[in-house]
Amino acid sequence: MGKRRRGNQEITSLTKKQKKHLKEFGEQHPFHDNVVDKPEKTQILRLPYSPRHPEPDGEEDSDEEQQSAYQKLLSTMIQGADDNSEDEESDDDDEDDGEEVEGESEEEEEEEEGDVAEEDLEEEVGETPDNSQSKEHPEKTNGDIEEGEIEGEFTDKKNEAAFCLETSLPVEGEENMGEQEEEDMFVKHQEAELSEEEVGRILKGSKFKTQVKWPKLGTLQCACPLERFPAVAQLSSAPLPTIHKTLEANWRLLNQSFAPEGGAVTDVTDLQKELLGLMGTYRDVHFANCSPLREAKEVRSAYCLHVLNHVLKANTRVLRNNAKLKETKDVNVEFRDQGITRPKVLILVPFRDGALRVVQTFITLLEPKGKIMDVSNKKRFKEEYGEGPGESPPKLHRPDDYHAVFSGNIDDHFRIGVSIMKRSMRLYSPFYSSDIIIASPLGLRTVLGADSEKKRDFDFLSSIELLIVDQADVFLMQNWEHLLHVLKHLNLQPLDSHGVDFSRVRIWNLNNWTAHYRQTLVFSAIQEPQITNILTKHCHNYRGQVCSKTIPKVGSICQVLVQLPHVFQMFQSDSFMDQDARFQFFVDKILPQYRDSVMSHTFIYVPSYFDFVRLRNYLKKEDISFASVSEYSQRSEVSRARHFFQKGEKQFMLFSERFHFYKRYTIKGIHNLIFYGLPTYPHFYSEVCNMLQAGVREGGGSVSFTCTALYSRYDMHRLAAITGADRAAQMLQSKKTVHLFITGEEKNT
Repeated sequence: MGKRRRGNQEITSLTKKQKKHLKEFGEQHPFHDNVVDKPEKTQILRLPYSPRHPEPDGEEDSDEEQQSAYQKLLSTMIQGADDNSEDEESDDDDEDDGEEVEGESEEEEEEEEGDVAEEDLEEEVGETPDNSQSKEHPEKTNGDIEEGEIEGEFTDKKNEAAFCLETSLPVEGEENMGEQEEEDMFVKHQEAELSEEEVGRILKGSKFKTQVKWPKLGTLQCACPLERFPAVAQLSSAPLPTIHKTLEANWRLLNQSFAPEGGAVTDVTDLQKELLGLMGTYRDVHFANCSPLREAKEVRSAYCLHVLNHVLKANTRVLRNNAKLKETKDVNVEFRDQGITRPKVLILVPFRDGALRVVQTFITLLEPKGKIMDVSNKKRFKEEYGEGPGESPPKLHRPDDYHAVFSGNIDDHFRIGVSIMKRSMRLYSPFYSSDIIIASPLGLRTVLGADSEKKRDFDFLSSIELLIVDQADVFLMQNWEHLLHVLKHLNLQPLDSHGVDFSRVRIWNLNNWTAHYRQTLVFSAIQEPQITNILTKHCHNYRGQVCSKTIPKVGSICQVLVQLPHVFQMFQSDSFMDQDARFQFFVDKILPQYRDSVMSHTFIYVPSYFDFVRLRNYLKKEDISFASVSEYSQRSEVSRARHFFQKGEKQFMLFSERFHFYKRYTIKGIHNLIFYGLPTYPHFYSEVCNMLQAGVREGGGSVSFTCTALYSRYDMHRLAAITGADRAAQMLQSKKTVHLFITGEEKNT
């Protein structure tokens, strides 16, 4: 009786929905089971990849086979609920039950769709074949990175076997390529052993400095931390490096990527030979005369050849040792030929167009004659990094250097991995399966994150052996802090092993000495202390550094066409970053001279945005009539400021250098010109001074112009580029603090 009573009580305690399920299926729904034991932890299993596109034959059969048991059970539940809703009496409770069942099924279908969407996202961010690249790949420029995107960039789930170094073997004809490697500088550099005493000497910063002059690179300042690795001497001491067999056929055609259509391809230039010779010594190199109009294309082709030469030699060495390990029976044999992570080269460029040109140069150098090279995801790469037919800006009257810098796709948020294996190239390879990473500082900054962020990764930068900073001067106009943030995360001790075989890792990688073996190549159009600081503070190559010093004999002031007196006033400063001294000198000595209403139409050129904000706040506080234009100003604000300044309704115009870099507008109505600091680019000085002509053409009449420029002894490079080296030396050594130049006459004074 007790058992029967307990059974009746259990049945009567059920709801109508539970009774209905018990009547149909003979058991209660698992959701209502009373589980006493502690539930086990749910395990998530990832299914192996299976193609989403079914075979053309037998599509119906394949669909039935792919339907899981869970989906069949779900379909029977839905069918049973539909049948019962037609046969049973329609009372309120039954209607509610039917709605709940349908709601559950809809939620389950949405969850399944969400899982499929996540799988699609992982495949798109990772490796996808060319024929599936019709989907859009939006870039996230706000710095937010989704979890699926991070996982796709750092892991390799597809085509791993084809581009895996650990399991691949050398191509036919490359098995014995290492027999003549002993004299190769690549091998000497990789196998050089340092002692702890030598590493301590490198970190102290004590260096032996010499100076030598080469025909094209000019004066080279060499610094060596260790005596047993002497500084570079004359040009004959740095011959062309040994070229990998894969590049032998095409390396002399490295200028083909930018040759005019139908024109002859120029041979390797003297500048490229000197650069390749320096790069082949694996010293750090800073070339500060890389103009976007002249040397930039030659320099890009030269460092692309050096990058491919380095990667191919490193990969060939690993593949050859794989074959030796496969053949040998000796267990004690070991080959230390790898880093902890695979990426070897990091190339930093400011815009997507720069990454496009680098990849195009890679393809030109690797592609066999008469054959088409296998490049994965080439179509997607052209869509995302190329310039669309309607995206080119209208032809504006801008200087030639402006068109050279801002040609093509100028998006500054990107990163892409490139892997090279067996004469084929793979674009969009995950970082931990890549040989080369091409990125902008902003694109890497969003991945590296900050110390307080949970989702961040920088282990892929732990084994970088070659760092290239191209167009470093443009990074000054973007955000220099992003570049410094990337440099601080280079060659750090990785937080995870990432499946590496430690028996193949080099000893200096295990000792966390990778930074002392890393070669850094920096190319810029100007000489700037912040750029030089990259090599002095963030580079510790045991082979030393080589910096080119170009001394301009004729300054950009000679390009000023306006008859104008230039007054250069020197102020005392304690350091390059001492902005307080500059501000106090301007407020106390310069600004009071222009407060009078007679000195209207005064244009103030400010190189630093921090100084721009400081001056703007001061002018507002002093209730001075002024208009301001910066890189953050809206187009309507710029138009109003230009109109008010030209008409004389605003006495001052505050103008930032970055706005001039990105826009190159001609400001009309300038009578008095003040350079709060010397321009970063020397030709900006002459461009701004020549703006005074625009107001004269339209207004007519004679107007007396003035120009005042502030400088300190720490502005030596900028001053020499503007006035010339000889005049700058006289100005800095003179006891006088005011110097006058007059332009526009037959003879400059």
